[in-house]
Amino acid sequence: MAYKSGFITIIGRPNVGKSTLLNLLTGEKIAIISKKPQTTRHNIRTILTTDNYQMIFVDTPGIHNPRNKLGEFMMKEAFTAFEGVDVIIFMVDAREKTIGPGDSKIIEEALSKVSAPVILVINKVDLVPKESLLPLIAEYSKAYNFAEVVPISALDGSYRDKILSIIEKYLPEGEKFYPEDMLTDQTEKVLAQELIREKLLHLLEDEVPHGIGVEVVRFREDENRKIIDIDANIYCEKESHKGIVIGKGGAMLKKVGTLARQDMERLFGSKVNLKLWVKVKDDWRNSEFMLRELGYK
Repeated sequence: MAYKSGFITIIGRPNVGKSTLLNLLTGEKIAIISKKPQTTRHNIRTILTTDNYQMIFVDTPGIHNPRNKLGEFMMKEAFTAFEGVDVIIFMVDAREKTIGPGDSKIIEEALSKVSAPVILVINKVDLVPKESLLPLIAEYSKAYNFAEVVPISALDGSYRDKILSIIEKYLPEGEKFYPEDMLTDQTEKVLAQELIREKLLHLLEDEVPHGIGVEVVRFREDENRKIIDIDANIYCEKESHKGIVIGKGGAMLKKVGTLARQDMERLFGSKVNLKLWVKVKDDWRNSEFMLRELGYK
């Protein structure tokens, strides 16, 4: 059997489970996960290599109407992810009883212009009665000619082999694009930033997380890679938010640092010495300079 390889883009509205699916398929936690929408800000590539294929998955920001320059960057990232891909996974929420305006926009503005096969993945089927899926599947099938329709729960690992088998069917023959032991094209510095931001998303109030940016200003490892020193700035847009991030007696910041450090040590395979500082940058999501500094340009 000939070897297969290719790029697979995962698209959908915010909070439908794209990052959860990405981590499930690759078997490692690379993309950050949160119940809050618009968690993913960059296109994140992860690589799954087996004896039969190499799949390069691209997790994209949730498609939404941007309200600032950061949002505009996220939408540009999402729509450029269609270029040159071999398979597209369009992810929707099983709890929706009909095709909403956000999903209609994706079908009309994005999917209608692609030639790659599109797999419709209906996520969160564990949260709805089975009989409610048939009308939803019928409606989506009328709206677009999907190559496959796959109802799943991305939290249930038993769906993994089924999805991978379907994707493999549509991959072209080809050689490996990346070394066999490579898991992601993201640098460790970027991964560290994202892990810190994930903990902030989990622990903070709803109005705070999306006004937060993280910048790793120092990433230094010793010669034997026994310990990695990481210094990071956490930027928020209001002085009141700074107090929330730090918490009473520094308790919240300490909790964020502890949880992020534990994930980094697991992912990097080294001890991590993590130091965090909180700074206020008013309206940084509309600042060209700050967006460049934080890697969003």
